[in-house]
Amino acid sequence: MFTGIIEAIGEVKHLSKEGTNITFTLTCPFTKELKIDQSLAHNGVCLTVIDIEGDNYSVTAIDETLQKTNLGKLTVGSKVNLERCMPANGRFDGHIVQGHVDQIGIVTNIIAQEGSWLYDFEYANDGQNVTVEKGSICINGTSLTVFNSGTNTFRVAIIPYTYEHTVFHTLQVGDTVNLEFDIVGKYIKKMLAK
Repeated sequence: MFTGIIEAIGEVKHLSKEGTNITFTLTCPFTKELKIDQSLAHNGVCLTVIDIEGDNYSVTAIDETLQKTNLGKLTVGSKVNLERCMPANGRFDGHIVQGHVDQIGIVTNIIAQEGSWLYDFEYANDGQNVTVEKGSICINGTSLTVFNSGTNTFRVAIIPYTYEHTVFHTLQVGDTVNLEFDIVGKYIKKMLAK
């Protein structure tokens, strides 16, 4: 379980394709603290550490993950948001995040304001996922608050700290992002559908 509070930005150092899977080798500030078999969220996708060598560690994404997330678009040099699992005695500074991406969204607009940024997103309306005004959303692993919630669109505001310490500063209009919708909202929607 995660909270959507990004710890660090990692950098892809190497990729290797093995059948339909891709193994990513990355580096990050806390590589030396990682352990084999540890879960680590990469742009909101929970992946297992399979190897550690010096300042680098490796994780593998299977075809299912690559099809439903933006990880398949990563290249050497790509930056990713990283978060380790929440410790049992930790604080929920964000919201409940599983590290299971629901679908991909697209950046449709970025508005720079004096000291903050507004990001607009659109996602395919398959009837399964929904945002609510002032509800939670996880974008590339970052816990954020929704406003201007539409049928398949929403907006978030990004403060300077989040802009600088996540991959939001690298996003451009047309880029894809990983979306994990609020787990409580998903359960309520499913119960109401019955």
